[in-house]
Amino acid sequence: MTGLKLISLADRIELTALGTTAVLVVTEPRALDRAEDVLRSELTAVDEACSRFRADSEISRLHDRAGSTVVVSPLLAEALSVAMRAAALTDGLVDPTVGDAVLALGYDRDFAAVAADHPEPAAPARPAPGWWRVAWNPETREVLLPRGVTLDLGATAKAMVVDRIALRAAERAGCGVLVSVGGDVRAAGPAPEEGWRLGVGDDHSQAEPDLTVTITGGGLATSGTTRRTWRRAGRTVHHIVDPHTGDVPSPVWRTVTAAAATCVDANIATTASIVMGDAAPGWLAERRLPARLVTAAGEITNTAGWPAEQES
Repeated sequence: MTGLKLISLADRIELTALGTTAVLVVTEPRALDRAEDVLRSELTAVDEACSRFRADSEISRLHDRAGSTVVVSPLLAEALSVAMRAAALTDGLVDPTVGDAVLALGYDRDFAAVAADHPEPAAPARPAPGWWRVAWNPETREVLLPRGVTLDLGATAKAMVVDRIALRAAERAGCGVLVSVGGDVRAAGPAPEEGWRLGVGDDHSQAEPDLTVTITGGGLATSGTTRRTWRRAGRTVHHIVDPHTGDVPSPVWRTVTAAAATCVDANIATTASIVMGDAAPGWLAERRLPARLVTAAGEITNTAGWPAEQES
């Protein structure tokens, strides 16, 4: 729900999906219907496969069969591989086994239905079980989920579907496409001559962005602690969990926006940065990932060539 807002003028479709706003823009107006078909089918498919808020989703059925080996669909297999790769790349800072911790904080339904203020305190925080406990064979699509482990693929699955939509819509429509779901962005196909212009800020729906950037391809993502928040026994909490503690991380960064070759890689970087706190700028710089990090007080740190602040 944070970060990036498309401000280029082009033909677009906008709809509500996955608890947020999805936007698809094409460079050729005649191709919009074909691209829209991809958008709608991919969003529906990932919701049916990965939503932990649906009792009939594939991942809910996987939880019901914890302790047994299950062969999952190609789409859920892709989502699991993306989540496990994120955990490996970040040494467990982005860990899909945080499901119970997120539930304990009160994020147990679509965010629009989450109570703004829970009077009862959350259960004592406990570290996530650990992604390495999930026995996953991507070649056979077999997964053995230990009993007592709840998966949350939310962030990485959303970024994954952004990449899938952009690539497939560009191929089907035969033109340039830009996709944004909840402010996470991927561009594919030929970009407009002036590039895709994006407003960057704490909230992708804000009227006036903090600055404007232009991309011609690849992904951008923002993770933040300002939008998906609620109160628990008088304490403000949010949807990003530190797997090492099972609680929200120390409030170092308000938002982190990063660019990468894919939306998935950008999302991995921003989520990990929120969790790791003070070490994030060095971690991002070592990986040559352009990023913009904003503290709770509004102080800005840029890494790896992220453009300096400018008038939008």
